Amino acid sequence: MPKETTRLTLQSRITTYMILLTIGLIAVFTFLQVTGQLKSLTQQNILKAKFGGIVAKNALEKALNETSDSRLAPKALADTLSQLKQSGIVEDVEIFNQDGKTVAASDKYLLNSILSAKEQHAVKALFKLEDKVKQYQSQIDKEKKVILQYMPLMQNVCVIPQQNAQAETAALSAQLIQKLTLAYIAKVSYHLGNIESTLKAVYLPCIFIAIMIILGNILLSIILSKIVIGPLKILNDASKEIAGGRLELRITLPTGDEMEEVANTFNDMAVSLMRMKERAENANPLTKLPGNNVIHEEIEKRLAGKRKFVVVYSDLDNFKAFNDKYGIGAGDVAIKLTAQIMQDSLKLGAPDDFLGHEGGDDFVLLTVPEKMNDVTNYITTEFDKKIRALYNKEDLDRGYIVAKSREGDIKQFPIITLSLAGVSNINRTLTSYGEITNICASVKKVAKKTPGSVFVLDRRLEDSHPDEAQH
Repeated sequence: MPKETTRLTLQSRITTYMILLTIGLIAVFTFLQVTGQLKSLTQQNILKAKFGGIVAKNALEKALNETSDSRLAPKALADTLSQLKQSGIVEDVEIFNQDGKTVAASDKYLLNSILSAKEQHAVKALFKLEDKVKQYQSQIDKEKKVILQYMPLMQNVCVIPQQNAQAETAALSAQLIQKLTLAYIAKVSYHLGNIESTLKAVYLPCIFIAIMIILGNILLSIILSKIVIGPLKILNDASKEIAGGRLELRITLPTGDEMEEVANTFNDMAVSLMRMKERAENANPLTKLPGNNVIHEEIEKRLAGKRKFVVVYSDLDNFKAFNDKYGIGAGDVAIKLTAQIMQDSLKLGAPDDFLGHEGGDDFVLLTVPEKMNDVTNYITTEFDKKIRALYNKEDLDRGYIVAKSREGDIKQFPIITLSLAGVSNINRTLTSYGEITNICASVKKVAKKTPGSVFVLDRRLEDSHPDEAQH
């Protein structure tokens, strides 16, 4: 047996989409928060490094220049670094001589550290610049997540002029020249904020926002379920009831929006289905045209709307004789031919023209006065041409058939013709379906007395006697 596929409901899809949206929003919010925190922390550390570098450079150079014995310089530098470390101005500091050896450091473990080849090359390159190195150089090591500053430590050194090198010792002191010389290179490291500390700073707002969004989504899901899914369920249940035959069912959704419009459309559909069912039940089984009930309804609708209209009743002349001779099957063909011709004539009429079949060979057509002649002329002309195809050659050549009359006598009956009797409210007021049928009966008598296929319209005024109908 084939496996049944799991079908997601609208509510589950909405919930899934909202959860995915929530996760996406939280992820974006967290990313922006972490990125912002990292950027802010990095900027703070850069400013801290610049400020601390300036302070550290000044303090270390001062300690160097206050030390008279160069052999005591490392200790003076170490003492100064200890003070700077305790004050929080610097973090990790290493001071190198020209050989790349660490002479002082902020922590003891740094004294035994070995510079990488790259760092040794950088330190030696700085020493080669000598007095040109006036400012410190900084860079960010992304791998170690630190800001590195290489600061030149300048020291005042007494120099004897070359031309006075042979002068007497007593006069040398007066000729000494103070020269600013690059003595050491200090590498200052400031740690950048790591992702863990940054996340800790954004955990609380992220969690708070996530909870708020989730609660908002839950509330929104409940609202959507009530506003959208609830009415859809009502419509679905009502559709099943309609499909089961309860065409009288109506629903009410006073939402004031598209849902209410859909409900009204649904009710209109139910009304249309009920009318279609009624018409189908009342339709003539031979021609499938609407029957007496619908004909009555259409006429009453035009009367209620005070519209000008023409009711055309049709009747086949000599039909019984044709039916007796050629059989019921041929008679049915003649009736269906008449129905088809009258249906085709509606194309010449107004959009809402109507055709019904009362039964047997009696049809009722409703049209507007201005289209009346076009419609009726088409019917009579087409009928006279096409009805001849139902007769054999012998009868057509004679122009009549021989058959028994209603009284049982053998008579001659001409080829079938069509009598159309018209009743209109053009010149008189019509008030009911019954009144129209009564007038039509008298007009039909006049039409049937006229040879051939004809259309006779009742043109009497309201005060005229029924027998005074005019052609």
